[in-house]
Amino acid sequence: MGIEKQFTKYVSQNILGTIGVSCYIIADTFFISKAAGADGITVLNLALPIYNLIFAIGSMTGIGAATRFAILRAQGNEKAQGYFSNAVFWVCLISVPFILAGILAPERVMALMGADARIISLGRDYNRIFLLFTPFFMLNFVISAFVRNDGAPSLAMVATIAGSLFNIIFDYVFMFPMGLGLAGAAFATAASPVLSILICGTHFFSEKNTVQFLWRKPSARMWLHSCQLGIPAFIGEMSSGVTTTVFNFLILGLAGNTGVAAYGVIANYALVATAVFNGVSQGMQPLLSRSYGKGNKKELKKLLGMGITSGLVFAGIIYAVVYAFTDPLVSLFNSGDSVLLARYAFEGMRLYFIGFIFAGFNIIGAGYLSATAHPKSAFITSFIRGVAAIIACSVILSRLMGFTGVWISFAAAEGITAVITAFMLIKQRKKHNIRGRSMSVLRNI
Repeated sequence: MGIEKQFTKYVSQNILGTIGVSCYIIADTFFISKAAGADGITVLNLALPIYNLIFAIGSMTGIGAATRFAILRAQGNEKAQGYFSNAVFWVCLISVPFILAGILAPERVMALMGADARIISLGRDYNRIFLLFTPFFMLNFVISAFVRNDGAPSLAMVATIAGSLFNIIFDYVFMFPMGLGLAGAAFATAASPVLSILICGTHFFSEKNTVQFLWRKPSARMWLHSCQLGIPAFIGEMSSGVTTTVFNFLILGLAGNTGVAAYGVIANYALVATAVFNGVSQGMQPLLSRSYGKGNKKELKKLLGMGITSGLVFAGIIYAVVYAFTDPLVSLFNSGDSVLLARYAFEGMRLYFIGFIFAGFNIIGAGYLSATAHPKSAFITSFIRGVAAIIACSVILSRLMGFTGVWISFAAAEGITAVITAFMLIKQRKKHNIRGRSMSVLRNI
C-alpha cells in the first residue's frame, strides 16, 4: 500500500474516532441543557477543564509511549516492548489523586473552577462520578494509541465510536427514563471508555499483535522519555482546558453565568473542530514515526505536505459551516430560548472559529515535530499555542475590547503561534538537509 493510501486510511479513521469522542461531550451538553437549562451547561463547562487535564495526561502518556515504541521498533531496538506496560502502570498511579478528589472533595474542585453555591449543588454528583472513573479515561488513550501504532487503526476507530454511541444512547436512558439527571450523564460518560478498552483489548489476543505486556519494575525514566514526545498531545488537550478556564473567569466578570453558558455552547462545537485536526495529527503519527525510524525523508516530506493541506481544507469547511448555520447551531443548546445567551453565542461563534484557520496548521505541525522526535520544538510551539499566547491575548484583548475581545483572542493566539510553528518546521527541515548532505560527504570519503 502506497504512503498516500496509508495516510488516507489512518487519518480518516482517526478523525472518525476523535470526532466520536467530542460528539459524546456534545450529547452531554444537549441532554443536560434539556434537563437543567443554562445552569446545567454551566456545570458541564466548569467541569471541562478537569476532563481536559485527565485526557491530556492519558494522551501524553499513551501517544508518547506509542511513538517511542513505533520509532524503536522500526529501528529493530528491543527496548520498544517495555513502553506499553510502563505506560499502563503510570496512568494508573497518576489516577489516584483524581479518585481521592472525587471521593473526598468534588465540591472543592468545582469551587476552584469558579462555581457558586447553586452550581455546586447541581453538579456535585456529576463531578464525583467522572473523577472516580479517571483510570479508565487514561487507559483508553494508552491502549488505543498502541493498537493504532501496531497496525490496527480500524479497530481503534471502531472502539472509540462504539464507546461514543454507548454514551449518547445511555445519556438519554439514564437522564430521562431512569430519572438520574446529571448523575446519569456522568455514568454514561464514565462507562464509555470501559467499552472502548474492552473492544481495543481484543487486538492483544490476535495473531497480528506485536505489543507485549512485560511484568517488570516500572521506570520513571521511560515515562519521562514518553512524555517528551507526548507533550504536544498533552498541551493540545490542555489548551482547551486552559482556554476554557481563562475564558470562564473573564466571562464571569463580564457577563455572569449566562455568558459562561454561551461560551459553553461555543466550547462544545470547538471540541469537534479540534477533534478533526487532532485526528489528522494522531492519524499521521504512526506513519511519521515509522518513516523517521527508517530515515525515509521523502515520505516525511510528503506526509507533512498532505497533513497541512488536509488541515487547511478542513479549516475552510468548518468555518463555512459555522458561518452558514450559526443560528441553528446556537439554538440547539438554547432550550430556554434565552435571547441574551443567543446573542452572546452568535457573535462568539463567528469570531472564535476564525482561529481554526490557524489552529489546524499548529496542531498538525506540532504533531509532526513530536512524531519525528523533536520534543523541544514541539514543546515550544505547543506551549505558546496552548498556554502563553491564549492567556496573554485573552487578558489584553478583553480589557481593550470587552466581551468581543475574548472571542477574538483565540484567533489572535493561533495566528501568533502559526508564525512560530512555521519557523520551527523550516528550521527542522534545514537541519535534516544539512545532516543528509553531511552523511553523503562522509560516505564518499
